[in-house]
Amino acid sequence: MPTEESRAARRARPAPGALLLCRAEPESVGPAAQLLREHMLLVPAGAQWSVLVPEGRPWLEGGEPVDRVLTGWATALAVGAPWPALALWWDADRAGYTLASGFRRPVGYVWLANGTPAGEGEAMHTFAGRLGLDPVLDVQALDALTAPDPAADARARMRGLLAVLTRAGVSLPAGLAPGDSADRLHEAARDHPHVRIEGAAGWRDTLRAELDAVEGSRLGPLLPWAGGPQSHRLALAQVAAGLPVTAWGLRRRSPGWTVAGAVLLAHGALGLVYNAVWPLD
Repeated sequence: MPTEESRAARRARPAPGALLLCRAEPESVGPAAQLLREHMLLVPAGAQWSVLVPEGRPWLEGGEPVDRVLTGWATALAVGAPWPALALWWDADRAGYTLASGFRRPVGYVWLANGTPAGEGEAMHTFAGRLGLDPVLDVQALDALTAPDPAADARARMRGLLAVLTRAGVSLPAGLAPGDSADRLHEAARDHPHVRIEGAAGWRDTLRAELDAVEGSRLGPLLPWAGGPQSHRLALAQVAAGLPVTAWGLRRRSPGWTVAGAVLLAHGALGLVYNAVWPLD
């Protein structure tokens, strides 16, 4: 049982927080974010970018490491979408990012709280390539973030990363600063035009809404590959991949990876339904 001293010590430590960037407009991100079943605010973050600001219950109340939760969420958002998802996270000891795109293995980097690099330099090059960043100027700036710098703590490293991302169109709204607590970020997001993502919606209602969206557009933002020659095979692959991921998340009691597996299953099921209702001519 935690003692009053341990609770006080935990409160004195910097609170963890996170931002989840998606390279898509809010109207495309919103339906996908519903599947995460978490309370979030969705705010525009530059040309063709959106940012999700979570309340942070899995790590504030559930004891789940913030980096593990965000990796699962980013994977879940990106696996069935044509755009990448970039998770920025931090806690009292570390800060870092995770980039997820499609079925490819997520790539990320970590800094200790004092700014000491604790990741693989090659990850930065993969990161730049997947986002289509400048292979010379932007990669040089990213390489600098992996070099020792006694004057740069983890928060400064995150600011440096965002400075590179501005050249890719990212523009975080005022008040959304890496290093702040989830509460402060959520409060700042409310000052901007936003969409509220309600986490209480049931899976059945969410999936029904997605099916309606797909039916109305015949393509839909969540199933950009639907109707293509490989769509049935991809849907089966999503279901096959979702089963072990969900089982692993449940076994580890990891809400982030459980959601990622469940979203894989949901997208696969939607793809199978789509192809059954609208088979190729």
